[in-house]
Amino acid sequence: MKEFLKYTLATVTGILLTTLVLFFIIAGVIGAMVSSVEKTVVVENNSMLMLKLDHQIVDRAPRDPFSELNIPGLSQARKTGLDDILTAIDKARDDDRIKCIYIEASVMNAGMAAVEEIRNALQAFRDSSDKPVYVYGDMFDQLAYYLATAADKIVLNPRGVMDFRGLGGEVSFYKNALEKLGVEVQVVRHGKFKAAVEPYMLEEMSPENREQRLVYLQSMWNHMLSGISGERELPVEKLNALADQVLTFRKAEEVLAAGLVDTLKYKDQVLDDLRSITGTAPKKGIPLVTVTDYARAPLPKAAKKGSFSRNKIAVIYASGEIGNAMMVGSEGINGAKLSREIRKVRQDSSYKAVVLRIDSPGGSAYDSEVIWREVKLAADEKVVVASMGNVAASGGYYIACAADKILAHPNTITGSIGIFGLIPNAGKLMEDKLGITTDVVKTNEHADMPSLVRPMTDFERNLMQSYIEEGYALFVTRVADGRKMAFSAVDSIGQGRVWSGENALQIGLVDELGGLDEAVREAAEMAGLENYRVVKLPELADPFTEMLKGGTDNARTWFLRHELGEAYTHYEQISRLKNMNGIYARLPYDVVIH
Repeated sequence: MKEFLKYTLATVTGILLTTLVLFFIIAGVIGAMVSSVEKTVVVENNSMLMLKLDHQIVDRAPRDPFSELNIPGLSQARKTGLDDILTAIDKARDDDRIKCIYIEASVMNAGMAAVEEIRNALQAFRDSSDKPVYVYGDMFDQLAYYLATAADKIVLNPRGVMDFRGLGGEVSFYKNALEKLGVEVQVVRHGKFKAAVEPYMLEEMSPENREQRLVYLQSMWNHMLSGISGERELPVEKLNALADQVLTFRKAEEVLAAGLVDTLKYKDQVLDDLRSITGTAPKKGIPLVTVTDYARAPLPKAAKKGSFSRNKIAVIYASGEIGNAMMVGSEGINGAKLSREIRKVRQDSSYKAVVLRIDSPGGSAYDSEVIWREVKLAADEKVVVASMGNVAASGGYYIACAADKILAHPNTITGSIGIFGLIPNAGKLMEDKLGITTDVVKTNEHADMPSLVRPMTDFERNLMQSYIEEGYALFVTRVADGRKMAFSAVDSIGQGRVWSGENALQIGLVDELGGLDEAVREAAEMAGLENYRVVKLPELADPFTEMLKGGTDNARTWFLRHELGEAYTHYEQISRLKNMNGIYARLPYDVVIH
């Protein structure tokens, strides 16, 4: 009896402690949400605008209550909106309270097009104001350094390093792992470059895949070198020679001697520089404001630009995988919801133009078609401009092709005009590994199609191939109609091939190179607007709604990303395969460039 009471007491104590811990976590979430909603941003005189780019940069950061939790070791789970960064830089230009922009950028957790957009904004800031842009890093990865070259001064820690070795991209292949599990992935596709299926059927890249990757990587690298060369006054040939020497593992003094940075300083020396720029007394704290806070801060009356206008331009964000039911807890584009948003804008006469901002590798072919239809209807009534972010490929390009004009960055990943279908056959896994057998009763010969526990018959494979061919023909037709090109011309640059934005401009898939600001200005000009205001859609839910909507799935994804780190992409790939159904217009792979 004594032992029973002891264990019962221990169990009750454990339950109470667990409840208490959960209470404090929930209280922390609610507290973070309340503070984020109620927080009033105060900008002091002689402040510096601080860009600490150590969080993931997305086109538009959701109001995620978990991102507001300041749990040690989990800071990388937080997200910063590119829209907030660009807004802050633009506001700082005419705000006398801001004396400089200070950037800490060591490792960029952002796509190349997002980095390009921030870099362009910094250059515009320098060109139109006399305020300095100062960059410091304990180290610089290649994207961080490319961004840093838009600054007036680049400072590296004397014991720091700079990664400079050229661009490389990796693809993970799961064929052997799936075979060991007893899973065969049955592939149906159109397009020799449509490599989304290769990780499940090959052990290395196909020649076509290797070719397309080399072409767009070289295009991106050349663009980066051109930008660095222009700012640092170093020949491209010398930069390539330095990359071949792999500066990554060389001393900071060699980086300085090569002319890639301006000086070597420790953090305390950097703070002294910033005190001098802002007029702060020695050993005093420097007034600063972060980009996220400053983007929400009201401008002084003297710095306010423009006036309220009844004419509106809608910037509609389409970010993530198309067909967001594919991954539980993942962010993505719901075809029905995005279509409804476009439809509401089309039917509202106060909106004179639409900018569709796309950052998507594609996904469901059906959802892509649903969204395309609404974009086409909107373009029949209003000006529609597509703005491509880091990636607008396959389904991401599908939803853009009906726009009146398409803008992309030189290093946007786009194209990938092709579709595919995957049907896993887990029969061996079920029978040989788990000892589970399956039997079926059916009224017709193919009533159990598609089956996940047996291989496809010839009839079924031919039927699926015909379905894929029809889907590909429709995709090419949509692009041909939207771009006013011949079907054969689109097919010749299609076949699932991926292009950089610069490549895409040369072959007619995009009209101009530029970012979101350029797309908005283009839409305004095409609509004949001089006075207008921009409305960002869909409206972001308040943090309370965001927490209730995501529930435990958001929390689980958040912790998994932290615990697995880079390995999370492999987990996500396998999970995606498990949830796939229908046919897909998706980028050949998740592009990881380093």
